[in-house]
Amino acid sequence: MTRAPRYGLARVLSKRGLCSRTQAADWVRAGRVRVGGRVVRDPEFPTSPDRDDIVVEGVSATSAAPLYLMINKPRGLVTTARDERGRDTVYRCFDGAMLDGAPLPWLAPVGRLDQASEGLLLFSNDPAWAAGITDPDTGPVKTYRVQIDRIPDAALLEALRAGAVDAGERLSAVSVALLRAGQRNAWIEVVLDEGRNRQIRRLLAAFDIATLRLMRVAIGGLALGELAKGAWRRLDADDLAALRR
Repeated sequence: MTRAPRYGLARVLSKRGLCSRTQAADWVRAGRVRVGGRVVRDPEFPTSPDRDDIVVEGVSATSAAPLYLMINKPRGLVTTARDERGRDTVYRCFDGAMLDGAPLPWLAPVGRLDQASEGLLLFSNDPAWAAGITDPDTGPVKTYRVQIDRIPDAALLEALRAGAVDAGERLSAVSVALLRAGQRNAWIEVVLDEGRNRQIRRLLAAFDIATLRLMRVAIGGLALGELAKGAWRRLDADDLAALRR
């Protein structure tokens, strides 16, 4: 008979969409979690993911109803829950937010945008779904509009698409296209199928190109559209389907 898999208690709570694993570990160490009627203080306590007798402060720790949101991230916010340097985080966009008459549940960013970047950023309390979105092999492509400090010709656009090596990593793009050009700078569209740290900025810098502005405008078939800067909205069934196109 195959034995059911067992994970650390903090991981089980996190996978149920109730909190981050770090927060779950804090709950456990503080004695706020009971399993089978007794307090457990070890975050790594072996636990079956389908146990129905896990309780947090007297409330059954059943899986949270899945929720999927998008925001239009402004520049200047860091994509983290807490910043050790005291900088504003993307959670500022949810200050005072309510959904169906109740405060928003715990949500985590799906992927990242660096502090200087802006645009479409997803949030969810569904870790399995989030992992599928960020998986470089199966997840949707991401589309960016980037203002650069020069007018690229066709050869440079092709070189950017082919990529370069930076810090031992091969950086490339699915496609790079010129959108419009002025006298000194231009806007290009860059499509990626993976999300390495600061990938576009590093790729451009490898060709001595400065990034003046960087916006993510789509993930798969889900476009940022007219969502105002700093605003958020809930994703519906059509949005979720568009992410997989």
